[in-house]
Amino acid sequence: MAGSVVTYSELKTMLASHNIQLFDVRNPDEYQAGQIPQAINVPLDNLEESLQLSPELFEQRFEVKAPTKADDNIVFHCRSGIRSTRALSIAHQLGFSKARHFKGGYSEWVEREGK
Repeated sequence: MAGSVVTYSELKTMLASHNIQLFDVRNPDEYQAGQIPQAINVPLDNLEESLQLSPELFEQRFEVKAPTKADDNIVFHCRSGIRSTRALSIAHQLGFSKARHFKGGYSEWVEREGK
């Protein structure tokens, strides 16, 4: 899964261009405590079910456009890369073969952003 990793600088570029579907797979309480801008909270425990929702239901539940299997801008993140690695595996098994993850997670984001 080497090509599946997004670096901090790649993430910053994607966020700046708004060309990203960033999914935070941490628990809601972690997400509420702080998040990367533009990230949508889809907890890991709900991810498989959520990615199989119809586009209409996904958009109702998360208030963003549903990802498609052809999208190359899907990025998962968690706190330190463990849960996002599992999320990536789930997404790939469901056919989202171009999905990637920000391995450094929220921990690296906070460290580099100085927050």
